[in-house]
Amino acid sequence: MGFSERKTPGICSVFLLVVLFAHYSHGFYLPGSYMHTYSTSEDIYAKVNSLTSIETELPFSYYSLPYCKPLLGIKKSAENLGELLMGDQIDNSPYRFRMNVNESIYLCTTSPLNEHEVKLLKQRTHDLYQVNMILDNLPVLRIAKQNGVNIQWTGFPVGFTPPDSNDDYIINHLKFKVLVHEYEGNGVQIIGTGEEGMGVISEADQKKASGFEIVGFEVVPCSVKYDPEVMTKLHMYDGISPVNCPLELEKSQIIRERERISFTYEVEFVKSDIKWPSRWDAYLKMEGARVHWFSVLNSLMVITFLAGIVFVIFLRTVRRDLTRYEELDKEAQAQMNEELSGWKLVVGDVFREPDCPKLLCVMIGDGVQITGMAAVTIVFAAFGFMSPASRGMLLTGMIILYLFLGTAAGYAAVRLWRTLKGTSEGWRSVSWSVACFFPGIVFVILTILNFILWGSKSTGAIPISLYFILLSLWFCISVPLTLLGGFLGTRAEPIQYPVRTNQIPREIPARKYPSWLLVLGAGTLPFGTLFIELFFILSSIWLGRFYYVFGFLLIVLLLLVIVCAEVSVVLTYMHLCVEDWRWWWKAFFASGSVALYVFLYSINYLVFDLQSLSGPVSAILYLGYSMIIAIAIMLSTGTVGFITSFYFVHYLFSSVKID
Repeated sequence: MGFSERKTPGICSVFLLVVLFAHYSHGFYLPGSYMHTYSTSEDIYAKVNSLTSIETELPFSYYSLPYCKPLLGIKKSAENLGELLMGDQIDNSPYRFRMNVNESIYLCTTSPLNEHEVKLLKQRTHDLYQVNMILDNLPVLRIAKQNGVNIQWTGFPVGFTPPDSNDDYIINHLKFKVLVHEYEGNGVQIIGTGEEGMGVISEADQKKASGFEIVGFEVVPCSVKYDPEVMTKLHMYDGISPVNCPLELEKSQIIRERERISFTYEVEFVKSDIKWPSRWDAYLKMEGARVHWFSVLNSLMVITFLAGIVFVIFLRTVRRDLTRYEELDKEAQAQMNEELSGWKLVVGDVFREPDCPKLLCVMIGDGVQITGMAAVTIVFAAFGFMSPASRGMLLTGMIILYLFLGTAAGYAAVRLWRTLKGTSEGWRSVSWSVACFFPGIVFVILTILNFILWGSKSTGAIPISLYFILLSLWFCISVPLTLLGGFLGTRAEPIQYPVRTNQIPREIPARKYPSWLLVLGAGTLPFGTLFIELFFILSSIWLGRFYYVFGFLLIVLLLLVIVCAEVSVVLTYMHLCVEDWRWWWKAFFASGSVALYVFLYSINYLVFDLQSLSGPVSAILYLGYSMIIAIAIMLSTGTVGFITSFYFVHYLFSSVKID
């Protein structure tokens, strides 16, 4: 546990040095990739990502549909681990722009559509698939007015089906607007942390850097019916007359067999006052800021309520009882011991070994690892180090952090094992179990989901090569580091119990209602601090929205940790007061039961907010990923509650002097 705490400040110090260095270079910028400037008429090629849909959640390759291909063939862009796991497949495209040159361009005309292509185009249109294009690392943005309000989406549809019509129409003409900002290399130095890594524009490079920066990328999609006989006489990148998007369906391109579809586009360059560091603001406009603040205030109310209860327990009940007990002489103490009631009666059993001690140690170890990963990731994201411009970087960072925090997991699990057993014997088995428990569960669920994705021919399926990479990372980095942590745990002093444990366990009085009912009910309080932010996170994952309010998420995480700790302490004290000394697992699940409510909320979100999600395959994928999230939350929150309760019980009984 202490290992991960020592590790984080070192990383933070490095980043602080970077920030200070940037400050002295007259300006700095963290979120985003290294700035690229273009000279007039310089060629810029757009890229295409996987086709995505909020109806199916199954991504497909752009070139799985009969679109125009680049002259020099399709080339995949280098992708990081996070992008591959998220199903991104970024390819080059034939869409070529020339800086500050407004033009209308012909791309290609397809061969007559066959039955399979028509069926595929219609299916993708009905499932509301979006084409995702990227220019200079900016996703294309589509802006439309609904009831006088501007609504924006990333991407544009494959096609559309008009109301009261059985025909489908393809989007084959795109009107692009590229916003550019003139940059003159005036001494501003810029740091970027995007795909291209970290870089600084030096004095020598400033003249080269002068030119135009791309600060916006918008599209208006439309469907236009062309005469294929005329269009086939043209070559790719030949100029055409500007096109007005037709309002009449007769002038739009229908999807049917034997049709030949011509693809064209227009581009207009518009000078903008938006500066390059602010170009992502259009994508990251915080929606519902008041709702986020309401979430925080709601959490603070729950914390204040629970803090009051803990305060009463400590100052009024526990301290009063201990003060009275310590003021008595030995003879009076002996007499009082016979008349003891409540938590004082279980003094000889409170540290008795729990059921399934090895499983408890393993879950605590994995919980430490997941909590450390989440905390460090959210802190860095809140300070702007996880940029949306760096696709997949958040997931890649989480995986790397999880691997290296294996040391903390092994240390925590083995130290708890030594405390429970009084010996280091069996520490290797505990360390191996820690390294394989949570990753093993995730691996099994992902494998099942992957077979489903393979069957659907989706780009979301994890390639076999990536499977071997993940297994190599698991067994070559995570497992050895967990074993190292376990070894360090054997060298650490076990936590000494303040009281002796009796040989014969004390009988637990019968209760009117099962104690597990109270434990499960306790999870509602941590869930109350989490559920509003959970809605935004689920919308980000499943509805394709950008989530970038990590500052709020950091506050919610801190509040969640406090609530989990308070709930677990209160529940543990309540169980000890009714002479129930089996508190170990109940302390874990008092806060860990929040995962049950998170999973139930996920099902509620699927039924009421993802009504567009179609088909059993999409529902199975959704529930599979929700299960992984719920298990991770259970291990993390349960660990926070258990560790707090353990030190609470240790403090409570270390104040009691009983021979």
